[in-house]
Amino acid sequence: MSEEFEVKGYRIRKDLMYTSDDEWVKIEGDIAIIGVTDYAQKKLKNIISIELPEIGRRMSKREVVATIESVKAVADVYSPLTGTVIEINETLKDQPELINHDPYEKGWIIKIKIENPSEINMLLKPEEYAKKIYETE
Repeated sequence: MSEEFEVKGYRIRKDLMYTSDDEWVKIEGDIAIIGVTDYAQKKLKNIISIELPEIGRRMSKREVVATIESVKAVADVYSPLTGTVIEINETLKDQPELINHDPYEKGWIIKIKIENPSEINMLLKPEEYAKKIYETE
C-alpha cells in the first residue's frame, strides 16, 4: 500500500499528483492514470453512475472527460493533462460505487497517453493539495 496522510479526515496519497478540481494523477512513463480524490468522493457521497469517454478520444487539459452522478449531485471530471484516452475503467459502468470505496485503486477512471509532458509540472504535489483542502474546509 502506498504512503498516505490525512488532512481533516481526507486521505491524500504521497505517490500521486493532484489538480485544484480534486482529480488525482498517477504518472507511469507517458501514461497518466486519472481518478477523483478521497475528498471529492466524500463530498459527492453515494455515487450511482458515471459517464465515461470513448477510447481514442483526444482531450485538452481541463476538458470534461467524465461525469459522475451521486444521490447528492452531478460532478464533472476534468482532464488534468492533454492526451488521448487509451483505457477506461469498464468496471465502473456496473459498479460506480468503487469510486467511493477505493478512489485511488479500483476506482480509477481513465488512462491517457500524455501528449504534453510539460503540463505535469503544473499539477499539485500532495502537500499543495493538502493545503488546498485545509483552506477549503
